[in-house]
Amino acid sequence: MNGPVAQASLALASALKDVAANIDRHFDALLAVPDDPRAELYEAMRHAAIGGGKRLRPLLVHATARLFHVDAISVTRVGTAIECIHVYSLIHDDLPAMDNDDMRRGKPTVHKRFGEATAVLAGDCLHALAFEILSAEETHRDAFVRSELVAELSHAAGPNGMAGGQMMDLEAEKSSFDLPTVTRLQAMKTGALISCAVECGAILGRVAPDARTGLRGYARDIGLAFQIADDILDVEGDEELAGKKLRKDGDAGKETFLSLLGLDRAREQAQALVDQAIEHLHGFGAEADLLRDIARFTLDRDR
Repeated sequence: MNGPVAQASLALASALKDVAANIDRHFDALLAVPDDPRAELYEAMRHAAIGGGKRLRPLLVHATARLFHVDAISVTRVGTAIECIHVYSLIHDDLPAMDNDDMRRGKPTVHKRFGEATAVLAGDCLHALAFEILSAEETHRDAFVRSELVAELSHAAGPNGMAGGQMMDLEAEKSSFDLPTVTRLQAMKTGALISCAVECGAILGRVAPDARTGLRGYARDIGLAFQIADDILDVEGDEELAGKKLRKDGDAGKETFLSLLGLDRAREQAQALVDQAIEHLHGFGAEADLLRDIARFTLDRDR
């Protein structure tokens, strides 16, 4: 891997590589192509899910769960489930009815490669697969933990989380949003799954809800910092490195952190959020260094 990894710590680079490889292996096993008329559906899911992407959400599950010495198989399965939701959202987001994108992760979007109907079904199936994974006993032997994981991911993916944020993003093309509204939009559309990844790592560690306050603050702050960095990359980034079309928000007339704050203030705000996120981890020692590195990585990446 290159680009953002070259700017990260060796520990983060290693973790990114290992987590990405584990997720790809797990998807490869889960999405074995059947010898029947569903073959193209599975090929479409594999096209979207295997290879490419930052794997930030599975990495956050890994980095959080390791604070509490969670079994590696449980961590990979939960990270894969959250990535299923993320990938399904990208497939649907790329459709002509939404963002109408031709490229994702450096290759044709699913609807361009397999057609719109297959893309819709591939997204639907990845959504369902996420909860199939979480509800399976292999993910965790405790049914109460599995139930909490399902509840957390369903909330993060639904109308009060990612999907609700996507609806607000569609409305942003027709309305002029102020800074609090854009902040809420991005906290739902982007931040909800990032927060979910951290929360699920703590759930696997059997951390009581009232003991997760610092981790929640960390996740909230890096989610917003990540989106501000995305807005900056959308204007200043390289499409070849990003693997997708850039500068679409400005062309669509959407308000972003960058349009509302200006470049210099947006950079300052993103850095302040990263610093604040790291401060939320003050109760942890060196075991949380990977989480601290991830916070810095949100600003140092090039895609």
